[in-house]
Amino acid sequence: MIEIKSKREIELMREAGKILGEMHNRVGEKIKPGISTGELDEYAEKIMRKLGGFPSMKGLYDFPGCCCISVNEEVIHGIPDRRRILKEGDIVSIDTCTSFHGYNSDATRTWAVGNVSDDAKKIMKVCYDAFWKGAEQAVEGNHLNDICSTIGNYVESQGCGVITDYCGHGIGSEIHMDPEVPNYDLHRKGPKLCAGMVLAVEPMITLGSPEVHTGSNGWSVIPDDGSLSCHYENTILITENGPEILSLVN
Repeated sequence: MIEIKSKREIELMREAGKILGEMHNRVGEKIKPGISTGELDEYAEKIMRKLGGFPSMKGLYDFPGCCCISVNEEVIHGIPDRRRILKEGDIVSIDTCTSFHGYNSDATRTWAVGNVSDDAKKIMKVCYDAFWKGAEQAVEGNHLNDICSTIGNYVESQGCGVITDYCGHGIGSEIHMDPEVPNYDLHRKGPKLCAGMVLAVEPMITLGSPEVHTGSNGWSVIPDDGSLSCHYENTILITENGPEILSLVN
């Protein structure tokens, strides 16, 4: 069942989103060659807590970290590790959730580590643009597939692969709620979008094959062809006046 959030729930999710957005901004300033993904994870948790949020992804499904931190070919679910040192030319995605008084916000950013290749610049731009094109469709009266198909069609038009094994989701008092939000055309309308729905929309794409497998650590998701990958996500509130991005702080 898809929840319609109350005014109180929306306000709590707005606060969670502000904390999460600010955390991402501060962590982004720390990303440079020589820093470890473990250090970034520890810093992210410290900032969340300092701002009054709770790291709700920590320990979720027994995941060993506060953030999923994925590097280069890792699409999602990379495990933070002090031995994993970022180097010039890497790209790194940080995916995590913050809760505020029991209500969650979910967001991912992918960052360039120093100077990166043209391929890296391309996939980061395509993923970012795909999110925003999908977000434009997150309006009352549209249907879920307006978001899904817009993302998938755009990504494929740019020659990139769309991951189909994983998807976005509803969010609120739990991180993963109805509905599922795939990044490809469902070939059906799906649920009608109504004010008060909150969705975590998250394109996950590759420069090559959309076929993926789980790595040897039991968590990291990697394209079968090892191609460069990217992930970008925000929490979106459907309102009577259009989409409101809860997890973005300028």
